[in-house]
Amino acid sequence: MLKTFSIIRQTLIVTVCSFTLTTVEFVQAQTDSNPILKIGIVQRFGERPQDRLTLKAPSGGRLTLSFPSADGTTTQTVTSDRVVIEISPQTLPQPILEEKIVLSNHRSFENAAASAFHWNEKGIPTEIAQPRRWQVWAKRDAYESMLLRYLTFYILRSQGNLTVQLDRRVLPQKPIPSLIVGEFRYNRDRIDISSSSGIVEVSYQRENKAEINNRLYAGTLKLQPNAHQSFTLVNNVPLETYVRGVVPHEIGYNAPYAAVQAQAVLARTYVLASLHRFKIDNYELCADTQCQVYRGLEDTTEVADRAIADTRGLVLTYNNRAIDALYSSTTGGITANYNDIWDGTPRPYLQSVLDLANRPDNLRSANIADDQNLKAFLDRKDGFNEDGWKNLRWRRVGTLNELQTSLKKFLRFSGDTTTNFNAIKQMQVSKRAGSGRVLELEVTTDTGKIIVKKDEIIDAFDPPDSTFFKLEPIYQDKVLSGYAFIGGGLGHGVGMSQTGSYNLARKGWSYDRILNFYYTNAQLQKLRPEHYQ
Repeated sequence: MLKTFSIIRQTLIVTVCSFTLTTVEFVQAQTDSNPILKIGIVQRFGERPQDRLTLKAPSGGRLTLSFPSADGTTTQTVTSDRVVIEISPQTLPQPILEEKIVLSNHRSFENAAASAFHWNEKGIPTEIAQPRRWQVWAKRDAYESMLLRYLTFYILRSQGNLTVQLDRRVLPQKPIPSLIVGEFRYNRDRIDISSSSGIVEVSYQRENKAEINNRLYAGTLKLQPNAHQSFTLVNNVPLETYVRGVVPHEIGYNAPYAAVQAQAVLARTYVLASLHRFKIDNYELCADTQCQVYRGLEDTTEVADRAIADTRGLVLTYNNRAIDALYSSTTGGITANYNDIWDGTPRPYLQSVLDLANRPDNLRSANIADDQNLKAFLDRKDGFNEDGWKNLRWRRVGTLNELQTSLKKFLRFSGDTTTNFNAIKQMQVSKRAGSGRVLELEVTTDTGKIIVKKDEIIDAFDPPDSTFFKLEPIYQDKVLSGYAFIGGGLGHGVGMSQTGSYNLARKGWSYDRILNFYYTNAQLQKLRPEHYQ
């Protein structure tokens, strides 16, 4: 039946080491080895009427703001040293019906991409969005017909796809950004912002809370509509300048130099492999932990700038393409295969490796899937690259009430409106990867069994810091009262361990050797357009 959908549709139809970047330098910075990136630094501006942006030029500078004229026929330009952007909700003459088919919900982009591929193979064109959790939508322009949307939705539900949702909202108002320059106010939904110095100071206030406060961004800015009836403030910034805003915030300020160099290569590679993430919103990457942390020119460091300059233009590649250069805080002593955490096409360069500096050449990884080997591995706390870090090993406890509450919340956010239960009766790991990561967690409730898989486990239950854990039941008066999650690592555990890189760098390892340790058969190359285009 899914193969008929296409027929039905047709029938129904900046410089690295300088704080100052002039406008001329910014324009010149766009080269094949230093492309201009589009980073969403404020993703959902206007969701709340209290949202407020304040933009300033550094001392003595001027901002230039360009936006469509009131009648939309020309471009209007104003200059000032300071502007404020607020939200002015506008009542619509006729309420707008916003309706879309949400095919699936996910914790991570990686699983959303795998799900999108699955739906595309079944004949349903898709697009990936991130209203909060990552979602896969049936492509909106392919399902503009209400009849087609409803027909598709009911067919999918009848085939057992019970998490497919018809997301329907009636909007009596729409938010419009209101640009305040001196005594003048301009209501426009697109604004281009540049500065005479090449730097703009940004403050973002949301519900009386400053989320971004006086943060400097090199390059230019653009406020533009997104797919969620709100707006995104996008920073157009050269690659090498962008990396300056990532490295110190990801690797930390006390990292040894070779670890900082390794992080610079990974930050550069990661963004180039991820330029498609926000295609639906017409920008490329976000600025938080759903991507990698980017804070413009805030707290850049001499050490990080030197490491970026020393590795300028270097990326990790596989088959002549920039790799998914994933990394995490702590692995727990062994990294995970890509498919231990996410669905989709295997990444041959993201294979499980033992996080031991002195591992034998013929013992790159280990299989600790069975209970005995897993216990022995988790009981060990010394010799690892992460030795001495608190997240190498941990024990977290969840009461049954806490676990039940978080699981119900997870099911609701996942779009599952049919699975109902009152009490958890038992939890057990039903499938485990060779790296020790839990692939499937089986939860027996008073109404049946629920299987939670891979990285969704972290969303479904609050206690574990990673999927690398074993379960121990806790009893009070011989009655099950909760579970202890006993494990290791912080984050997904794929690719380089940032804390592990500290140890290797302190042992005198070079950054290229550190990268080779964590990434199997990846090549360190000078950036060329074919690596990312």
